[in-house]
Amino acid sequence: MSKTYRKPKRVPLHKQKTLWFFAAIGGILLVLGMYILVSQRDVAGGMPEIMVDRQMIDMGYQPFEKRVTFSIKVTNTGDGTLRFTEEPYIEVLEGC
Repeated sequence: MSKTYRKPKRVPLHKQKTLWFFAAIGGILLVLGMYILVSQRDVAGGMPEIMVDRQMIDMGYQPFEKRVTFSIKVTNTGDGTLRFTEEPYIEVLEGC
């Protein structure tokens, strides 16, 4: 009795490409999901809320080119971390 040798069936090339395509898409989605999960970890604790002690500061009449200073207190009354992504905008109005 002789044994016959059979060649293993080969997966067609287009099916191999499809498998790699779905594996790559799955990997990208997995990495994206992990990034979103890690970046939102701080938000899960709560939302930040800003509170300023004064909305308007009246300095009265001041001569031109006289330097005036002021200070305000900014506090976080929320549960999350308060982060400033831009410089605060301060508007100076003359004659108001």
